Amino acid sequence: QVQLVESGGGLVQPGGSLRLSCAASGFSLSNHAIAWFREAPGLEREGVSCISGSDNTTYYKNSVKGRFTISRDNARNAVYLRVHSLKPEDTAVYVCAAAVLADCGEGYGLKYYDYWGQGTQVTVSS
Repeated sequence: QVQLVESGGGLVQPGGSLRLSCAASGFSLSNHAIAWFREAPGLEREGVSCISGSDNTTYYKNSVKGRFTISRDNARNAVYLRVHSLKPEDTAVYVCAAAVLADCGEGYGLKYYDYWGQGTQVTVSS
């Protein structure tokens, strides 16, 4: 049984940082595309970052470029999202997703990803 479990969220002041983790069991994250999505109340789930499984190329939504960094640790079977310079509009549930395919694909299509976690809440507020 495949499980993705996110952790690392919390309440942080504007300008603060967090490291979000996505740990997998029953599925090796290496060689597969892994993405982070976020879902804010009243808004659709949106992709924010992806790391490819073929060459670890990384992709970012424009609004988070320079502030978010995605990485993987194959030995720990985990993917991380470091988030810096957080803004109130970054408040959301952050969810990781894994694709069977290695490439990130285009446009963060929800149907492209095969396995999903439950998410971790990030709240940015003073």
